[in-house]
Amino acid sequence: MTASDTRRAIDAVWRIESARLIAGLARFLHDVGLAEEFAQDALVAALEQWPAEGIPRNPGAWLMTTAKRRAIDHLRRRERNARNLEELGRDLDSGGGAIAPDAAAGLDGEDIQDDILRLLFVACHPVLSADARVALTLRLLGGLTTEEIARAFLVPESTIAQRIVRAKRTLTTAGVPFAIPAEADRAERLSSVLGVIYLVFNEGYSATSGEHWTRPALCEDALRLGRMLAGLAPRDAEVHGLIALMEIQASRLRARISRSGEPVLLLDQNRAHWDQLLIRRGLAALDEAEALAQPRGPYTMQAAIAACHARARTSEETDWVRIAALYQGLALLTPSPVVELNRAVALSMAFGPAVGLELADTLVGEKALAGYHLLPSVRGDLLYRLGRFAEARTEFERAAALTGNAQERRLLLDRAAECGPAGDGERDAEEGGDVRSRFAPATIDAS
Repeated sequence: MTASDTRRAIDAVWRIESARLIAGLARFLHDVGLAEEFAQDALVAALEQWPAEGIPRNPGAWLMTTAKRRAIDHLRRRERNARNLEELGRDLDSGGGAIAPDAAAGLDGEDIQDDILRLLFVACHPVLSADARVALTLRLLGGLTTEEIARAFLVPESTIAQRIVRAKRTLTTAGVPFAIPAEADRAERLSSVLGVIYLVFNEGYSATSGEHWTRPALCEDALRLGRMLAGLAPRDAEVHGLIALMEIQASRLRARISRSGEPVLLLDQNRAHWDQLLIRRGLAALDEAEALAQPRGPYTMQAAIAACHARARTSEETDWVRIAALYQGLALLTPSPVVELNRAVALSMAFGPAVGLELADTLVGEKALAGYHLLPSVRGDLLYRLGRFAEARTEFERAAALTGNAQERRLLLDRAAECGPAGDGERDAEEGGDVRSRFAPATIDAS
């Protein structure tokens, strides 16, 4: 195995294992910042040793053991600096808050799901701002870099870095316990937890950066966390609504990538490749959510949109009028320029591209969408369908320059090339016509 192959393998292992590693260490250390620090130390050790020694048979266990040893060394140094070792020993024996010598035994993964759930609620503690909760959890549990999180938030990378540092410091200063909150306190944190899981899933479903169009491991992590939450809050409609949304969306993952690894957008997907088991589970979760609460909440509403696609045997059978109406309802529940952009796509499919473009054009001045590549991508698609090819090319090129995902960039540049050479003008378009491209609208394909 070459050095570059080893590095890619280490990156893959880290993506899979980092959340489990940090969660286990946080239970041991009761300090999220230290937990991440020792997890990173283990990653550095892997980068130093694995290229020469080879990747161990159980890389996750290797990382945990290495991090655990360094954490124990840290605790021993702290003990040696204590004024009175005998007093410290009595405190250890009485369980007075310090870490017992055999505490490391609990780091071997026996309670790893509970650890991850605990870490999720710690990161979403109300002592943190809403933005800090999401950023910290995406970092600790989603394994995202600060750059990836910044793209998801549409804010500068330095802003995210500061939020994460402040969040870890705040949790340590406040002495937030590493525990799942009691039922009475759980509801106030549930909304933040759901929001974080949703963002983790979205990053897996449509990666903001890197060489890959999707990151299925993140989708699996988000689904696992959602199902765990359902066990804690079985009567919460939005928990089931989010699970329904993720199950139905995840059913398309295999169809979203061609055999050559290229993106396949919604209208071009082979629906025979959609996972019918996940669709059935998603529709059942949607029924559960709708039975628990009316009117529907935002996650249940989005799941209902996804269900419209899941129930259509072909793209032509999609009920775009209903989808547009559901997006209208979602816009009333959670007003957002991103929701409006998706509504523009739905309107274009239901009533024609001119209708969709009229709404999309109103979003051009939105500050929140200034660096959002899907706005010019959608406008490019709508302009193309109207036969305004020169304008469409400009929009696709702008979108390609904004995206951080290599596969998506290639797709958008292909779209630009399909519009013809720069300066070629409008070609072969009937006035007021609707030129159908072979591509689906280039939004997140929940629309």
